[in-house]
Amino acid sequence: MAFLIFLVVLGVLVFVHELGHFLAAKGAEVKVEEFGFGYPPRALKIGKKWGTLFTLNWIPFGGFVKILGENYEESESPQESSSQEGPRVALAGSTRPSLEDFPEGKSFTEVNKKWQATILASGVIFNILFAWVLFSLGFVIGLPIPVENDYGGVVKNPALTIVDIIPNSPAQDVGLKTGDKIKSIFNSNGDDIGNLSSESVSNFINNSVGSFSMEVNRGGKILDFKITPKTGIIENKKIIGIDMDMVGTLTLPIHKALYEGGKTTFEITRLTILGVANLIKSAVVGKADISQVSGPVGIISLVGDASRLGFAYLITFAALISINLAIVNLIPFPALDGGRILFVAVEGITKKKINPKFAQVVNTTGFVILITLMLIITYRDILNLF
Repeated sequence: MAFLIFLVVLGVLVFVHELGHFLAAKGAEVKVEEFGFGYPPRALKIGKKWGTLFTLNWIPFGGFVKILGENYEESESPQESSSQEGPRVALAGSTRPSLEDFPEGKSFTEVNKKWQATILASGVIFNILFAWVLFSLGFVIGLPIPVENDYGGVVKNPALTIVDIIPNSPAQDVGLKTGDKIKSIFNSNGDDIGNLSSESVSNFINNSVGSFSMEVNRGGKILDFKITPKTGIIENKKIIGIDMDMVGTLTLPIHKALYEGGKTTFEITRLTILGVANLIKSAVVGKADISQVSGPVGIISLVGDASRLGFAYLITFAALISINLAIVNLIPFPALDGGRILFVAVEGITKKKINPKFAQVVNTTGFVILITLMLIITYRDILNLF
C-alpha cells in the first residue's frame, strides 16, 4: 500500500512539475513534442492534443516533456528541425518562417533567453506553488500543530507527541516513530505515572530504574513498547532519545489558511535551500554526509508512515517533497533544470551558442552521475530496512 501511495504522490508532483514546463512552452509558442508519464520504454500512446503526444511509460518514477530544441539535438532553425512524428522538413529560401508554417510551435532555440529561462524554471515554480496549495489545504482540513504556536487559532485535542527521534537511540531501536502520541507510561511495577507533559516524562525517564512500558497512539492504533533508558547520549542524564511537545489539530478559515500556507512554504523553501547549499559546500571539501538523504525506497517508508498518521500528515509530507523536488532541480548541475538554465545564462552573456555536442556530453555525464548517486542512496536505504 505504501508503494502505491508513493507512486500516486510522486506521479502528481512530477505531473505538476512537467505541467509547468508544458504551459510555459505553449505560452512561448514552442513545440512540445511529447508529454510522458514515467520514463521510457513507452508502454502506451494516450493520444495527441495541441500538437503534443501524450504517452504512458513503463518506469513509473518520474515523467518528462520533450521540448523541440531544448537538448540541443535539433538544428537551430525550424527549417532543419525534425520530430518523432514526421519526416525532416526543408524549406527553400532564406527568410525566417512564420508560425503559420509551423502551427504546432517553434524550436526552443528560436525564442529569446527570457522565454527560455522561464520555460526551464516553470517546473520549479509550479512545484513551489503546489506546495503552497497543499499546506493551505492542510490548514483548512486541520494540521498537527504544537499548542504554543504563532498561528493564532485554537489547537484542538492536544496530546503529548513525539516530534523527533535521535538516531541509534533506545526509542529508534524499539520502533517508536515521529508523530506517535504518548497515551500512557507504566513504571517497572506496572503503575501508570499519570500526568503526561514533556517535563514530567523527561524527569520520569531520568529517574527510572530498569525498563518501563510506553503506550502510544499511531494513526488510531494503540501500540505498546518496552524501553530501557540509556546514559552517555547526553551527559549526566538518562534518556530514550525523543523530543516531545503538546501537539493538536489546528483548523483555519480559507483566507487565513492561504496566508499561513504561503508563509510556511516560504520558510520551508528557505530552510531547504540552506540545507542543500550546506550539503553541496560539504561535498566540495569532501565532508558531505548523505546519511540523511533518502532515495525512492526511503521515501516509500516515510510516505507509509505519513499515510498511517492521517491525510493531513500525507499532504504535508507531499508538500515537503514538492519543495525538495523544486530546489534539487534548481541546482546548476548538468541534466537538471538548473544546469539548463546555466547554459542559457552563458549563451546570454557570451552571445554565442553552446556547441550541441558539448551540451549533450555534459548533460549525459551529469545524468550518469545522478543515476549512480541515486543507486548508492537506494542501496543504503535498502540496508536500513534490515
